[in-house]
Amino acid sequence: MYEAIALETDARGVARLTLDRAEKHNAMNSAMLDDLTRAAQVLAEDDAVRVVVLTGAGASFCAGGDLGWMQQQMAANAEGRRAEAGKLARALGLLNALPKPLIGRVQGQAFGGGLGLMAVCDVAVGARGAKFGFTETRLGLIPATIGPYVLARMGEAMARRVFMSARLFDAEEAVRLGLLARVTAPDDLDAAIEAEVKPYLACAPGAVAAAKALALTLGGGVNDQAVTHSIDQLVARWEGDEAAEGIEAFFARRKAAWMR
Repeated sequence: MYEAIALETDARGVARLTLDRAEKHNAMNSAMLDDLTRAAQVLAEDDAVRVVVLTGAGASFCAGGDLGWMQQQMAANAEGRRAEAGKLARALGLLNALPKPLIGRVQGQAFGGGLGLMAVCDVAVGARGAKFGFTETRLGLIPATIGPYVLARMGEAMARRVFMSARLFDAEEAVRLGLLARVTAPDDLDAAIEAEVKPYLACAPGAVAAAKALALTLGGGVNDQAVTHSIDQLVARWEGDEAAEGIEAFFARRKAAWMR
């Protein structure tokens, strides 16, 4: 049913949604975004599902956007670029509004779009030793479609510390920035996730869904205008000279022209 993710639900109604491109560090491509969109729709409608745990296969949580996929968008026509940019925005929107608790099990590093996935979780717990970063600007790109969700989670002041510099930061700093709720030793991660899951199994599912919807509403939410603007900005960067240079330099294993 799915090409780039795995989805399974246990007898308690705890679903495990796994990014399943371990050989590519779970970098997001078109197939994964389609899978995430479809899985979010399935999970939203499945009354047997009480809680969803989002994680990644292998050593990394999510390395962000697959650069091969990005390269394809730069060569596509305007309609194709906009459609692909919209895929990430749609997947994030559905996961953000999922009427079930979404718990991030961040077992390894996350960059770019991977931080967007963390930002739409209701709570994310990370393994000590993991590294994070909004690395898009190194490639001449920007953290565009993840931006509305990242800013909603971190706030402008915190986001501006790391949003533009591509600086890597550790799990402890990710807690201070608001991306992670807490950090555990890798061997303790599953126990920490279970501690987040278990309280929900004693709560009325409808009340949980209504409480989450209320929190999203009272918090101001992410509006359609911001999402559309973020898509516009991503498409604009894909069409620009800096992205072409940054991605070409990456594949050529050389420094981009702006690197000093």
